[in-house]
Amino acid sequence: MKTLQDYIDKLNSLHFKEMYNNDFFLTWEKTDDELEAVWTVADALRFMRENNISTKVFESGLGISLFRDNSTRTRFSFASACNLLGLEVQDLDEGKSQIAHGETVRETANMISFMADVIGIRDDMYIGKGNAYMREVSQAVQDGHRDGVLEQRPTLVNLQCDIDHPTQCMADMLHIIHEFGGVENLKGKKLAMTWAYSPSYGKPLSVPQGVIGLMTRMGMDVVLAHPEGYEVMPEVEEVAKKNAKKSGGSFTKTHSMEEAFKDADIVYPKSWAPFAAMEKRTNLYGEGDFDGIKALEKELLAQNAEHKDWACTEELMKTTKDGNALYLHCLPADITGVSCETGEVDASVFDRYRTPLYKEASYKPYIIAAMILLSKFENPAELLKKLEEKGTPRIFK
Repeated sequence: MKTLQDYIDKLNSLHFKEMYNNDFFLTWEKTDDELEAVWTVADALRFMRENNISTKVFESGLGISLFRDNSTRTRFSFASACNLLGLEVQDLDEGKSQIAHGETVRETANMISFMADVIGIRDDMYIGKGNAYMREVSQAVQDGHRDGVLEQRPTLVNLQCDIDHPTQCMADMLHIIHEFGGVENLKGKKLAMTWAYSPSYGKPLSVPQGVIGLMTRMGMDVVLAHPEGYEVMPEVEEVAKKNAKKSGGSFTKTHSMEEAFKDADIVYPKSWAPFAAMEKRTNLYGEGDFDGIKALEKELLAQNAEHKDWACTEELMKTTKDGNALYLHCLPADITGVSCETGEVDASVFDRYRTPLYKEASYKPYIIAAMILLSKFENPAELLKKLEEKGTPRIFK
């Protein structure tokens, strides 16, 4: 059985000082030790909560959330993470702000940050916009702190952008680590990140991009599978290639779901919109061409419908390693015969993996909390030890 000291000892063996007073934008901007530190702190925080040890490291402060797309898991995970550390959450509803009256990004960022310790942003719908917006907010609060407007610089956490979904993929990875008994057991494991049919249009690219950008760090054999025309950002593919070469794993592409699933240890069938189409949609929105957007949506739905055979079926699952691959999904999944007539996954497959899927999602609050803690505290190992010695119960009995 692990103890909190085991996690503290692990932290003390890692080099992650650059995370202090820094943001979390993309996983491939972080070192291997920094990623390992996030997983270690996440596990430590979960251990403490399970053992009724308070992890309240802030007596006051705000976590500001800005969601420009609908969200259930990430929204509540961010709120849970802030609450776990002692922060209250205030959601920035842009419709109720002065943004509509011409308030600049720089002004908004400073006005919401007077007593904020972290800002979490989800902005995933428009290619070339989301991550750039987050960096603009980050620069604005850095300037505000430098100029004496803000007594502290809030940490910015990417809750999903047009390029990456780091909190999701880091939670996915922690789930994989636990399922396979450690990072050291992942080398040579085959992971299939495959497109799957959905009756909806415009799902972001950030999950498949985040998966190939992170899982290739672990020495895994990562396969990206999709029908022709459903490419992801070429620059992220380059990241995956470089990661695989460095880690001793591999990164390959195929237009066959069957080939990707064959002997796979892990499968991640998930719909996404083509990169070229997302670029086109971004341009149409920029031009205010709503008729063009409707035409594009109709075109993409028709294109999707040509690939209804791209589905995670019982037959395909039988072709995986020992017929028992770990099935992953960021949720909600399009379940055939349940949430839609034809979708990403057979109902029987989804039902069999329901509990593991919920476990996969359950790591996200701890991942986000770990990202915040590593940014706000210079010596997190010492902090965890102090919390253990203090022994304040989370629930008084």
